[in-house]
Amino acid sequence: MKIVVDTYAWVELFIGSEKGLIVKENLGSAEEVYTPDIVLAELARKYRRKGVEASEVEERLSKISVKNYNHEKKIATKAAEVDCLLREKAKKMGLREPSLIDAIVLATAKSLNANLITGDRHFKEEPETIWIGDG
Repeated sequence: MKIVVDTYAWVELFIGSEKGLIVKENLGSAEEVYTPDIVLAELARKYRRKGVEASEVEERLSKISVKNYNHEKKIATKAAEVDCLLREKAKKMGLREPSLIDAIVLATAKSLNANLITGDRHFKEEPETIWIGDG
């Protein structure tokens, strides 16, 4: 099984939560693990905003599995399609508007024919999703 790991899942793993244990379990059983570069940037931003020193951020990011997949154009095209669908879904569900990062992450999973491990509500009902969120 291929897995794409989003920001939510990495954060849960790093804090050692029960959800993080589910992430760890899935990572251990996956044949291939992918983390889009944009997720690394989102994690770095999150930790820097919390005052974590740059060297510590780099240390944390170095622990993340990043498998190169070189499908930028395919993912960009898919992300545009997915973005429209996620926005429509968010409106119906009363959720905040999803970011382009959300669309890129889901497009990555779809393009790789992989599962997406997440707790982001925008992805909850997607067939690729391994849900670790609440409810």
